[in-house]
Amino acid sequence: MDIDWKILISTFGVIFAAEFGDKTQIAAIFLATQTDKPLTVFIGAVLAMAAVTLIGVTLGAELVQAVPMKYLRTGAAAIFIGLGMLILLGKF
Repeated sequence: MDIDWKILISTFGVIFAAEFGDKTQIAAIFLATQTDKPLTVFIGAVLAMAAVTLIGVTLGAELVQAVPMKYLRTGAAAIFIGLGMLILLGKF
């Protein structure tokens, strides 16, 4: 297995920044305070994030084989713009 450290560090930074303070982190904080078992909550959260990430990476790898990158970028941009507008309007 050949690891590209630049991609690894870039991915870590982007995901860390995107997830910091989001609803997943708030849920983990809540669960840790409710259960008094922070290590168990940590392990559960890590496994859940790993599973979600595996699904995303797998679907992304398959999607890029079936759909031209130009359309993927346009679609992703439209989704992000749409979500941003919904957030600004208080609908999401």
